Amino acid sequence: MMKALLALALAATPVATVTRLSLPPPTGPALIGTTTAHLIDRSRPDPWVASEENRELMVSIWYPARSVRGHQRAGWVSPGVAARINPPDSPYVLPVTHGHVDAPPANGRHPVVLYSPGFGVERTTGTVLVEDLVSHGYVVVTIDHTHDANFVEFPDGRIATAAIDPPNSPEEEERLLEKIVDVRVRDTRFVLDRLRRMPLARTMDLSRIGMFGASMGGTTAADVMLVDKRVRAGVNLDGSFIGPILDHDLKRPFLLFGSDSHGEQDETWTKAWERLRGPRYRIELKDSAHLSFTDYQALFPQLGLPPEQVEPVVGTIDAQRSIAIQRAYVRAFFDRHLRHRGGALLNGPSPLYPEIIFHP
Repeated sequence: MMKALLALALAATPVATVTRLSLPPPTGPALIGTTTAHLIDRSRPDPWVASEENRELMVSIWYPARSVRGHQRAGWVSPGVAARINPPDSPYVLPVTHGHVDAPPANGRHPVVLYSPGFGVERTTGTVLVEDLVSHGYVVVTIDHTHDANFVEFPDGRIATAAIDPPNSPEEEERLLEKIVDVRVRDTRFVLDRLRRMPLARTMDLSRIGMFGASMGGTTAADVMLVDKRVRAGVNLDGSFIGPILDHDLKRPFLLFGSDSHGEQDETWTKAWERLRGPRYRIELKDSAHLSFTDYQALFPQLGLPPEQVEPVVGTIDAQRSIAIQRAYVRAFFDRHLRHRGGALLNGPSPLYPEIIFHP
């Protein structure tokens, strides 16, 4: 649905006026730098394309910058991906981010948060939340899961496309979902192993690492935490839980942040909730929908599509309000559990955000 809606709008009949799509500015005081890294895991072949001898990943590192003067703003997606998803005669121009390419980093070492996107989409789809965390002093590393994501562009111009075949039965689907999560966990642990050798490693406080993800990325965060104690706190943004988290206890802080009624409709949330033995939180955003927890919350309302197409995927909540609320609660969680300060929003309902429902 998400890809279909975006493709429908971007391929619309050309018009005289061209609209530049935009992302809301981050709320924190820090300037933002960003860079990319191409990582090659030579210990395993690609799990989805047998001809590829090594698993290759692309990540972006977002960090507080000392200065951005002379450094251009990064595009929302890489040039090759932009050419794939936005036709030359499209009435829209894809957004630019608030991150500046290869800007010099600010002094100090900052807590690190990893981001895993939903199934079939790219690491860029969490930019709205990523940028806000960075503007408040975090380093965020976003991960593309190659051949799971629709498009991944490598530095030499190659573009890896989605290569996971659909299942033919419920049994195959269950096995496939478990494999997808297992591959994502392996990807993430490899990224964790490489953090000390990444660009900007000197800006990272690796004793304070968290992780969050949307949809499939949310269960990825939980399943990573089960097997890797380097990740101290995690967030699932509206994703069903899959894999070991349903059968094993997790004793570190975790936040379940769901769309309107998600938790009531998804029995995996009930099962996973019982497995959370550390500090745990379960909240719901009224009038939101599954894709509210991605950049599409900001972008779809700008496309001019009829409400009956947009509302089922990003809800009826005002887009700017939805984003402001998500930013506040995600930051409060990581502030409390990585910085050990703040986080009062997690104590219970707040008159500032009546759209948030707390579940016991």
